[in-house]
Amino acid sequence: MKRMTCIIIDDEPLAIDVLADYCQKVDFIELKSSFTNPLEAISTIQEEKIDLIFCDIDMPQISGIDFIKSLDNKPMFIFTTAYSQYAVEGFNLNAVDYLVKPIPYNRFIKAVSRAKEILTYKKKPVSSNVFPSYGDTNESQKYIFVKAEYESIKIDLNEIEYIQGLKDYLKVHIAGSNKAILTLMSFKEMLDKLPSNQFLRVHKSFVVNVTCIKTVQRNRIVINDIRIPIGESYKASFFAMLGL
Repeated sequence: MKRMTCIIIDDEPLAIDVLADYCQKVDFIELKSSFTNPLEAISTIQEEKIDLIFCDIDMPQISGIDFIKSLDNKPMFIFTTAYSQYAVEGFNLNAVDYLVKPIPYNRFIKAVSRAKEILTYKKKPVSSNVFPSYGDTNESQKYIFVKAEYESIKIDLNEIEYIQGLKDYLKVHIAGSNKAILTLMSFKEMLDKLPSNQFLRVHKSFVVNVTCIKTVQRNRIVINDIRIPIGESYKASFFAMLGL
């Protein structure tokens, strides 16, 4: 696979220097350019093949969130910010990751490795019945099929609020529905079907859709007034994903 092309958008030159140094250390990344004004990056995004954007959020010209929303054909993007309160909104936009400054090198590596996996997946011929959506507007890439009793049910990924383990079965809880979909499947099989930047295991019995999180408390998550526990062994990865 050729190197993943990227740009950096941040109004702080020192923050750009840190990310540029990190990029130079990774052999599968090619840093094309960097910008302190996000509006100046538009022509590069439109004219060159950019795979990934590192984008700050709190900038004077336009917020990183509003800038990403304004793009018609979005490359993958990773938000970089000194503030953690935007994490859920960032993941609502299908961010690959959300890095809180000062950014440790190991978290940078984890984020770009995830982006590389996504890019590799997108370039492969479609060979399964699950099509994760990573900023792709193709409707066929926003759902999965699961077997329930004697039929296969199509489920929109964005309608899944959380998934609950029940012995050998999983209960898929759908927004706006009082009845969960019961399917004979392991968590590993289900997680293999779901985009890792949107769904995360937070407990031995629960996987959550991070875009549906209403609030996060010390040891639990609230989704649609349902309180879901955060397992001790899952806390680190969960809070790191949200930048908390």
